[in-house]
Parts: sequence; C-alpha cells; structure tokens
Amino acid sequence: MIVHEWHSQLGSRFHADYQGLENWSTTTDVLLDFQRAGIEPEFLAHPVKKGYGFDAEGTRHELSSDRPLFYLVERGGGPESLEQGLLKQAQSLGVEVRFDSRVETVTGSAILAAGPRRADIIASGFVFDTDMADGAFIVFDDDLAPSGYAYLLVHRGRGTVASCLFSDFKRQKLYVERTCAFFANTADLKMMNPRPFGGFGNLRFPHTGLQGGHPVIGEHAGFQDALAGFGLRYSVLSGVLAARSLLEGRDYQALWRGNLLRGMKASIVNRFLFNTVGRRGRGFVTRKLLGGDTVRFLHSLYSPSLLHHALYPIARHRFRASLRDPSCDHQDCSCVWCEHGLGDNHENH
Repeated sequence: MIVHEWHSQLGSRFHADYQGLENWSTTTDVLLDFQRAGIEPEFLAHPVKKGYGFDAEGTRHELSSDRPLFYLVERGGGPESLEQGLLKQAQSLGVEVRFDSRVETVTGSAILAAGPRRADIIASGFVFDTDMADGAFIVFDDDLAPSGYAYLLVHRGRGTVASCLFSDFKRQKLYVERTCAFFANTADLKMMNPRPFGGFGNLRFPHTGLQGGHPVIGEHAGFQDALAGFGLRYSVLSGVLAARSLLEGRDYQALWRGNLLRGMKASIVNRFLFNTVGRRGRGFVTRKLLGGDTVRFLHSLYSPSLLHHALYPIARHRFRASLRDPSCDHQDCSCVWCEHGLGDNHENH
C-alpha cells in the first residue's frame, strides 16, 4: 500500500496546537473504537474529565463527568502528535509513505483524503509555553467567537488558546485579542514564547462518499460535526470504513451511511437550533451544558430523537445559508483562509 502525501511532512496544516478528540457522541469510548479498528493510541491522548466553562455573562461553571469529556491530542509533526503516531503504525505494517507526492490522476483502487475544500469555521490563536497548571477552559460568547466558542488548553507546560469562529472572519484578530484578555482575567493565562497559529474547517453535508468511484474520507468528503467542528473522530473512522470497503469488497456508501450519518444529521439540527435561538437562547443552552454531567447532556444532543427527525429537513435546507460569511470578501482580508487557503481549494466562504 502506498500513501501519497503532497507536503514534505504530515500535519503541515497544524502547529503543535492542542485539540480535543470528542468522547460524547457515542456510548463507547473513542479510543476503544480506534482499538477495535486496529489503531493503538500511540500518540498523546490525555483524558480530560473535568474543566471549566463560561457563559456569555462570564459566569464560571465546573464541567465534569465520570468518563473523559474528550482526549487532548497534539496536531502537527511533533513526536507525540496524532499524525506521527498514525504514521509510525502504518509504516510498521509495511505502508509506504511518499512525501512531496501530489497525484494528479488516480488509477486503480484508491482512497481520497485532500482535506477541507473551503472554510466554514476558522480557529485562530496562539500556542505557547507556560508555568500554568494543566487545565481545560471553554467560553461561549459571541463577543469572543461569533456563533462559536473560545478555548484554552494547558498540558505539561504548553498551551493553546484560540477563538473558533463561525462568522465575521475578517475580524479574527480582534476576537483573538478579546479571547486572550478574557482568559487572562478569568484563568490567569500566562503565555511565554507565544506563536500564532490558525486553522480552518469545512462544513457540508455529503451527497455521496465517492469521487470518481473512489471512497473519500474526512473533511474532503464533508464528514464533520456541524455544531462544534469536532471532526477528528469522523476523519479517522471514515478512513477505517473506506479501507474496509476496499479490503472486504464492501459498499462504502452503505458503510459510512450506517456508521456516520445519524450523528451528522443530529449535528446539523443542533447547529440550526444554535443559530436560531439567538444569544439569549444560546445562554440558556450553555447553562444546561455547563450545569451538570456534560458528557450525558452532549450525548443526548447527538442521539436521534423525534425533534431531530422533525427539524432535519428544515435544518438541512437552511444549513449552507447559515455558513455564508458576508464579512469575508477576500479583499484586504487577513483571516486564516485568505492567508493560507490552498490553490484551487480557495473558494468563497
């Protein structure tokens, strides 16, 4: 098996920033799901069972659960990064990885994984060194992250602080400044040697998981959590399903629809409700989220229900419209996508 990586190293989109591998959308632990698929967690996967959340009024709530809320992972090319852990396991199984190799024409059996095609979410902030204690913090406030959230993750003397925006991309620097000031006041944020970073994500509902007859995985296919942009689980598991389709002669369309579709539909309805209820309604949901067993509440949001079933046709119809960001016209814009959008992937938001 040959993997063609068109960059010189894996994880070039990332900057050793910390991210969350969500653990709430199913009843099984995400690392157990990985292991059942043959993937050992030979990368940093620190379980986070508690943290702190802030609503738009700045009120602090403790987040807690008996099981990990999420696993803190590192992205990029570092020795403990998710990418390097997966690379080492693949190479140990005899997989050949060719770097600086961009395939223009696909022949034979192949799986396509080219990443996001456009930016519907952007995350911008800093990675830094610190003497702060380990911690996880999140805040839901449109003044810091329009229609999104801001977060601070600290682990073993390193940290990531960022604003995750779903709109108003052109003012991302302002939101990052506000986010850093907020956490300085509420979490005693201390940054040493801060390095700016940014990333982007694609939200779209896939009509098919195939392109030219080949399985497509991750954000290239549109497999993403529409509510919060936690797409790592979808990326890895869609890759597993694509491999099964080739190795076992299975129908990839049936596999991804059977394993991923229900959660994606629920997330689209959740995003629709989050956008529709307005600031006051989001405050109410935030307090519910932060006021009890967070994993249990989040799991209920991603479990199919009569409400999800009833609202899904409306939510899907209005899904793309809610993601159009009129602030970013690509004129004199320094948002993450305008600065780093890649070649022919660079489309209007």
